[in-house]
This record gives sequence, structure tokens and C-alpha cells, in this order.
Amino acid sequence: MADVLALAREERGELADLLATLTPEQWDAPTLCSGWSVRDVVAHVISYDVQGMTGFVRTLVQSGFSPDRANRRAVDALHELDPWNLVDLVRRYRTPEGVAARFGYRVALTDGTIHHQDIRRPLGLPRTIPPERLRTVLAFAVIAPPIHAAHRIRGLRLVATDVDWTWGKGPEVTGPGEAVLMAAAGRADALDELDGPGLGTLAGRVRA
Repeated sequence: MADVLALAREERGELADLLATLTPEQWDAPTLCSGWSVRDVVAHVISYDVQGMTGFVRTLVQSGFSPDRANRRAVDALHELDPWNLVDLVRRYRTPEGVAARFGYRVALTDGTIHHQDIRRPLGLPRTIPPERLRTVLAFAVIAPPIHAAHRIRGLRLVATDVDWTWGKGPEVTGPGEAVLMAAAGRADALDELDGPGLGTLAGRVRA
């Protein structure tokens, strides 16, 4: 069984290492999260830890139980921090806390991995996600309600061609595990890297 805490710590460590190399222009660059810059995405990733469980619940209540509005409030709360302060927070919370630590640290690992790619893809900075980490994220991402993957992949069989992982039944969608993950998470940017008879269905749902 995977040591999810160790995987989450590795993921956050790699994210911090990447962020420490970015230029001011890259920090302000757009990501795959519509309307969010790199700075916004990093603030989002670490905001769960900074808030703690009590702060998270308070923000959710103040946002009318809207996850989108709660996320925006949490990002806005860190708006004054400069990039180096954000990098320091990522390193400080390398061991996730609060909501990020839920489900055996799978929230931090999955959210962090997807958003790491949201940053890297538009910047043209690809990476190879270690297989054990990628399999663990894939397994949780397809069932985690906040990711909304369930309706996108319903009736399809996902097959990662570079790691030992499959999911579901139906027409196949095949490709690198990272691209499968990102498409299931609603990122149209990854669709061109996939293939199979189920791709048209998945693409239509992602783009809808």
C-alpha cells in the first residue's frame, strides 16, 4: 500500500522547487484554471492548510456553502503575499494540514498534483510524475466529488498506457496517465494526447 503522506510530501516538495525557479512574469502567467494566475493557483493549493479545519468551515459558511466562492475567498485572503512568501508556505506545509490532510492525505496529493500540472502545462514545463504517485492520484481523482470526474467518465473505460492503471467499463480512452488524469479533471488541454473510441464522448463532456 502506498504511503500517501510520503507521496504528498514529495509532491509539495517538487512544487516548491519549481516555484522557486519561476520569474515574476511566470508567476503572473495564466494557468489551466480559468481566470487564475500561477500566484492564484499556489495560494489555492496552500489555503486549506493555512485556514485549518475551523477556518475552512467558516469560509464555507460565509460563502453560502459554494465551493467556488469559498475557494475565491481563500485565495483572496493570501493576495498580499509575494511569490517568495507563497513558496515558504508550500515548504512550511509540506506535511499537509486541515482539509488537505483528509482521506489519508489524498486530498492534498490529488489537488496538489492536478494544480501542479495546471501550472506546468501552460508554461511549457512538462515533467514525469512518478508511477506510484500517479496511480494513487488517478484512483482518488475519479471518485472525489470536488473534481467532478464521475459524470465526465461515466460509461467509459480509462486506460493509462504508461502506468498500470485502468478504470471503468465501456468504450476506451487511452493515453499517458497524466493526460488521462487532467482530462478526467476537466482540462481540455490534455485531450489531444488521448486516443480511443471513447475519446469523442469524453471530449464533448470536458468541453461542455
